[in-house]
Amino acid sequence: MSFVSIRRSIRSLYEGATPEGVRFRYGLLAFDIVTVLFIIATSFLPSNKITETLDVLFGVGILVDFSARLLVSRHRLLEFTRFSTWTDIVAIISFLAPLAGEAGGFLRVLRTLRLLRDYQMLARLREDSNFFRRNEEVIFAVTNLAVFIFVMTAIVYETQKFRNPQIANYADALYFTVTALTTTGFGDITLPGTTGRMITVVIMIFGVTLFLNLARALLTPHKVRFSCPTCGLQRHDSDAVHCKACGNVLNIPDEGLT
Repeated sequence: MSFVSIRRSIRSLYEGATPEGVRFRYGLLAFDIVTVLFIIATSFLPSNKITETLDVLFGVGILVDFSARLLVSRHRLLEFTRFSTWTDIVAIISFLAPLAGEAGGFLRVLRTLRLLRDYQMLARLREDSNFFRRNEEVIFAVTNLAVFIFVMTAIVYETQKFRNPQIANYADALYFTVTALTTTGFGDITLPGTTGRMITVVIMIFGVTLFLNLARALLTPHKVRFSCPTCGLQRHDSDAVHCKACGNVLNIPDEGLT
């Protein structure tokens, strides 16, 4: 098999609409979720031979995925202008060389967010999952908040572990991040210095915004995604008969579920 054929085959897995490509991208999404769960679980455990071996295996897997994406990319240099590319590089280094920065692995969670926002993945999830269609906004709000919490937890831990005795492990960093985000502010853990205060400000401002976005998604009336054939409005009330923008009669598919 020639190099061009191999590249075409790999591209069909990453970009194609074939059943193999769909299953492959679902597999990538599952791999990313497992990776994030592994990072979260091991962050609270002491390092040992098993976790170090798994670190290397995950690092190799991410490296293979990263290399394949570069191989099939039509604009390889442009890939290095994207934030997600550099988060992958940091994650690979953190898995293959833990001493270079364990917390960098938390940035891998951004890959899951990018996959969920990929057009093909979104279209497939909407087609395959009734639960995803009904709760899309809530799922994205929860994902955005979770990404922010774990990335900020990593930043807090990496910037404070050598200078702040109150931050001894990821649990302490996670506890501080959540209390700052919710503006609870118990005061038992604080981040000293200008850098610590700026990190706290970022957590409070952006965290509260994401938390309120989640609350809005949970409390606002449920909308269904259906494109109006006249004006193209995408979101409508689940029991809508007419488009609120142009008044056109809609024919929204209804599964008969309350």
